[in-house]
Amino acid sequence: MKVLANDGIAVSGVKALEAAGFEVDLTTVAQDQLLDYLNTNEIDVLLVRSATTVRTDIIDNCPSLKIIGRGGVGMDNIDVEYAREKGLHVINTPAASSHSVGELVFAHLFGMVRFLHESNRNMPLEGDSKFKQLKKAYAKGVELRGKTLGVLGFGRIGQATAKIALGLGMKVIAFDPFIDEVNLEVEFFDHQALFFNINTISKEEVLQQADFISLHVPAQKEYVISTNEFEMMKDGVCIVNAARGGVIDEVALVEALKSGKVAKAALDVFENEPTPEIQLLMNPDLSLTPHIGAATAEAQDRIGTELASQIIEILG
Repeated sequence: MKVLANDGIAVSGVKALEAAGFEVDLTTVAQDQLLDYLNTNEIDVLLVRSATTVRTDIIDNCPSLKIIGRGGVGMDNIDVEYAREKGLHVINTPAASSHSVGELVFAHLFGMVRFLHESNRNMPLEGDSKFKQLKKAYAKGVELRGKTLGVLGFGRIGQATAKIALGLGMKVIAFDPFIDEVNLEVEFFDHQALFFNINTISKEEVLQQADFISLHVPAQKEYVISTNEFEMMKDGVCIVNAARGGVIDEVALVEALKSGKVAKAALDVFENEPTPEIQLLMNPDLSLTPHIGAATAEAQDRIGTELASQIIEILG
């Protein structure tokens, strides 16, 4: 059995698959050459992340293919239902990267409330000549402790983000159309744990009450946050999108930043990846990362292990 990990896979996954008798191919094949490569090499399992799309052309024309795997949560780059109708297994790793994404959300939040994303740009340029001016400019930070985090989308990643917030002493409110109540277990280093019961509320209530908003929703046909939603928010709110590009209306976001309705925003994902709009890249009120929510060694290790175990279970 041959596995093509077209967007890479952690060593842990490779070792587990090879130990089970699978041949693992780590070649990165261009999208327009993928169909031919799969057929020429009689690939049984195609593993992708966000860089490779698996549409009907591949599903219909690769008879050797048995499994399509996505390292991560969102599978909008795969025609999932169509593949399953054609008898293919489609797998992903929804839990493996949750904590990594949650930590990135808070990296952005800490950076924004203490102006780190600006300070790290300007200190190398002007730290020696304008130290006092920079100190004054960045001296109006706020604490996250005691503030309200609004989570839109309360699945695994939303819950992982909420646990970090609770550990910091934040209040957490959440909206999810499919979840009414969650009993969150927040674990500590010495194996103690505290439980927090959170009842979800309406999207409008979250927008109106939150000091900080974090999005953890799948890709959708319409914006989750656009002009109407910004108008509901508190003045000076901060927003983080580490979910999917296109769930926030980026034009409306820039306007909300200009007006001061939104004080700061952080984006790990963009409507136009891999070429985000220049007005976003140059905006000093935006904290930006290049879609790295799941890009930690620990998350990739878990993703590799989880994919391998699922493949072995199906084909082993």
